[in-house]
Amino acid sequence: MAGELLLVVEDNPLNAKLLRDVLLATGYELLESTTAEEGLRIARERKPDLILMDIRLPGMDGATALNEIKSDATTRHIPVIAVTASVMPSQRSDILAAGFDGYQAKPLSVKSLLAEVRTLLDRAAR
Repeated sequence: MAGELLLVVEDNPLNAKLLRDVLLATGYELLESTTAEEGLRIARERKPDLILMDIRLPGMDGATALNEIKSDATTRHIPVIAVTASVMPSQRSDILAAGFDGYQAKPLSVKSLLAEVRTLLDRAAR
């Protein structure tokens, strides 16, 4: 089922375009932000079904933003996928232990990204 509302927090224009193109083509509705601060505001106002969060962002980083999301009663239920090139794939368990619900390494695998998005949306709907 597509049509869910996703928030992409990504400061790199090329990565943002890839995510936008793939997610819109798959039928998701999309909100976008280039900073964690703006992403938090959007998440609190629009309550997306899922957030894709870059870890390395200008200003507040993605891990700090995740802590804000998970400590807020209005947003803590939203699954958050870390999207980053700043860690090695072998560090996936560290990212998940930090509280992210999923992890996607850059460069992105479209197949893996879409599978993880769908899995987390389905899990959240139960």
